[in-house]
Amino acid sequence: MAKKKTLFECQACGFQTPRWMGKCPSCNEWESLVELSTEQIKFLKDSSGITAAPTGKAKPITDIDEDHLVRFSSGSRELDLVLGGGIVPGSLTLIGGSPGIGKSTLLLKIAGNLAAANQKVLYVSGEESAGQIKLRANRLEANHKNLYLLPEIQLSTVLTEIHSKAYGFIVIDSIQTLYSEETPSAPGSVTQVRTITFELMRIAKSLQIPIFIIGHITKDGSIAGPRVLEHMVDIVLYFEGDSNSELRLLRGFKNRFGSTNEVGIFEMNKSGLNDAKSMAGRFFDKEKLQSGSALTVIMEGSRPIIIEVQALVAESYGHAKRSSTGFDNNRLNMLLALLEKKLDLPLGTHDVFINISGGIKITEPSADLAIIAAILSSYRDRELSAETLFLGEVSLTGEVREVSGLAQRLKEIETQGFKKAIVPAKPLEQSSIKCFVADEVSKVVEWIFI
Repeated sequence: MAKKKTLFECQACGFQTPRWMGKCPSCNEWESLVELSTEQIKFLKDSSGITAAPTGKAKPITDIDEDHLVRFSSGSRELDLVLGGGIVPGSLTLIGGSPGIGKSTLLLKIAGNLAAANQKVLYVSGEESAGQIKLRANRLEANHKNLYLLPEIQLSTVLTEIHSKAYGFIVIDSIQTLYSEETPSAPGSVTQVRTITFELMRIAKSLQIPIFIIGHITKDGSIAGPRVLEHMVDIVLYFEGDSNSELRLLRGFKNRFGSTNEVGIFEMNKSGLNDAKSMAGRFFDKEKLQSGSALTVIMEGSRPIIIEVQALVAESYGHAKRSSTGFDNNRLNMLLALLEKKLDLPLGTHDVFINISGGIKITEPSADLAIIAAILSSYRDRELSAETLFLGEVSLTGEVREVSGLAQRLKEIETQGFKKAIVPAKPLEQSSIKCFVADEVSKVVEWIFI
């Protein structure tokens, strides 16, 4: 008898191996290798042998005309900002985020905005019935005749509907629920997600229809399915923020048509997920600053935002703990080691906890000085001045280095009514803010409680 051939595929990254392993050697996920059936192996062999017919000859890049992107507005100022100025026809966009953070709410609102602008919009849902979506649409005021709902998980039915009408915008909620009959695998599997994404990409490019895809995320925060899903799409967006808070952040991680520096800020209220009108005072409260709290300014794209950094330093009974929420834990350990060496603080016998208010995640080093100030404030149990902000990157040698966009940050500080700032260098532009220059960590102590 012929020996039965077996093949195992990782459900996280798509890695294939002829034998089962407890840990995937490609993505290091445990218990993610699943044995493929005979039909699946045959499908993979058949599809791997397909070669695309030649469509043309190679040309010098100097002889090729560049594409002129004609964007159109989604009706949401914040979403347009993250996308780079608006929606690009023929683009394939993937949106991920934790359950209940507002992915479906945002896209249904956008679908309603475009339908109100006389565009035919198709909303495909494999998780909710048409009646459930109708209830949400009533709350979002998204009821328009040009908005078509299709509760379906069969890819062939969805493709037939797309070709039946001249749709100008399509939403897929979600990619893990769609199922292709041509692929012998369960919905949400690596093979299914890869096949369906390729079909959607082909439809978007050939018909010049922008398609937005909602993707589930895993427990570690990454989008479920193979990594090829993020490689195939044009734009990858992630929702951030606490689902219990009213504020949500939409951050771009990949954008073939623009920058990934911009961040969209939304506000969840009774009428759905709307653009946040103002960020003034959303992430801090000057009247309630206590010991262990410090203020700083971070740049989210081109937008300066004042946030509160909180620290708790307590004597440890055993192994000292270091934990941070919204801040890199490795960088926190570096700053603590620096404080022990430069200021002789016995933090090795203390627990240190850091929290960034509002659910924001700091990805730039300009908040280092504020972290140190908050730690010193909590350690000495002394309140910092509510009129002072801290700006600066701290190096391993204890040097406080300059941050980008200092003039723009100081302008935001002045607008919010603050009077003082501790900065690494004197600003070039004149400002009403009284700046104290601290180019070393040891000098910060001189100005910290002013």
